[in-house]
Amino acid sequence: MADLSTRYLGISLENPIIAGASKLTGDLATIRKLEDAGVSAIVTSSLFEEQIRIERERLEDYFLDRGGMHQTELNLPSYSPFCYPEDHLQWLKKVKEEVRIPVIASLNASRRETWVHWSQMMEDCGVDGLELNFYSTPLDPGKDGSEIEDEHVQILLEVTEKVDLPIAVKMSPFYTNPLNMASRFSKAGAGGLVLFNRFFQPDIDPERLKHIFRFDLSQPMENRLPLRYIALLHGKIHSDLCASTGIHTKEDLVKMILAGATAVQMVSGIYLKGMEIIRELQRGLEEWMDSRGMENLKDMKGKMDKARSSDPHAYERAQYVKILLQSHESVQGYPLL
Repeated sequence: MADLSTRYLGISLENPIIAGASKLTGDLATIRKLEDAGVSAIVTSSLFEEQIRIERERLEDYFLDRGGMHQTELNLPSYSPFCYPEDHLQWLKKVKEEVRIPVIASLNASRRETWVHWSQMMEDCGVDGLELNFYSTPLDPGKDGSEIEDEHVQILLEVTEKVDLPIAVKMSPFYTNPLNMASRFSKAGAGGLVLFNRFFQPDIDPERLKHIFRFDLSQPMENRLPLRYIALLHGKIHSDLCASTGIHTKEDLVKMILAGATAVQMVSGIYLKGMEIIRELQRGLEEWMDSRGMENLKDMKGKMDKARSSDPHAYERAQYVKILLQSHESVQGYPLL
């Protein structure tokens, strides 16, 4: 039987399937079920800049209004990992104490001081690694893209200087040149890169004239973007590559490893198919490897990256023209044809 073990961020994993940051990994009871279902590690639900800012502003307002009464006199709500940041830290400690698999904390901030300070606070919780989630929408049209990119690299440098944990960066696909940013993050100390961050987008209800905020699950076709960049990056940088978005089937898992991924993160696939999908993907990967005489993941990892692909142009622009030339055949059977 094929050996599915791997190493991500220097952490030994029993298999390449990680539960990504989400509400699934924001509840201890569900985390235990994920562990029993076979995930090799979890990335906990993120601590957000907004949580830290809201707590600070509430406390400042309270002290101004009440003459500086002690925090314990505040009527704080019951704990949730999506609540106050200090509560989140206590919850992280509890998760680490009660599960056997590696625990990677997730931080989603915006201010430089928040990134550094709360990375240190999370390290003190005993977690095995830290994922920096650079999720933000630039709102200043006068801010140059290179300025944003330089800020992100500088944040990573400052965090790695203060924190001894292995660090992964969950990247946006919207950098001007994702390959360049991946290389810069790797050189700045990122032990792993998660490709890619899936941005939630606002919507409008035209009947009620209200904004809608949907939690749309990913679809398998969305994994083609991380597939392309993992294949382009494999062997070119030192960081581990982790695929995120659109991992739903055994084929998705196999493709990502062939492209060069060390591991994958799943969220939507678990929501849609239940936790049994984790064992199903593991069995499928084992069967695929056994049928080809592959003893471990090293035998297949990167076998179809850009450097080793039988088609050296598979991940480049040349395929755009090829697809257009074949497009009529590829859409046969649709109503207009």
